[in-house]
Amino acid sequence: MIRALLAAALLSLAAQSGQAQSRPGRAAAPQTSQAAPDETGWRAEKCARYRAAWAQALERFGRVGLSNEFVERHEAFLARDCEPPRDVCPRSKEELALANVMVLRAMNAGTASTFPPFACPR
Repeated sequence: MIRALLAAALLSLAAQSGQAQSRPGRAAAPQTSQAAPDETGWRAEKCARYRAAWAQALERFGRVGLSNEFVERHEAFLARDCEPPRDVCPRSKEELALANVMVLRAMNAGTASTFPPFACPR
């Protein structure tokens, strides 16, 4: 299952990358060296992209192996418009696989790898 999740994430990345290159006039994701002209607007855009990726991931992979706590904390992150705290701790192999997919999807959408809500207490 983990291999399937990672393979699907990589295929999604490749497909989205190809779509971005084949569509003239489509804006590329902002580079980290460039300051966004409207930081609030970019923050909202990142959250919207991440929210869509989460919905697609749940639709594609389902909720088998995901604890209620994992899903509820993730939904709370989205309800806060992707604002801290980042306290979603993947514990099962399915949760970790989905978290890895989401980090890849988030980075592909132009966010930093620190944007997703995944963190576990030490």
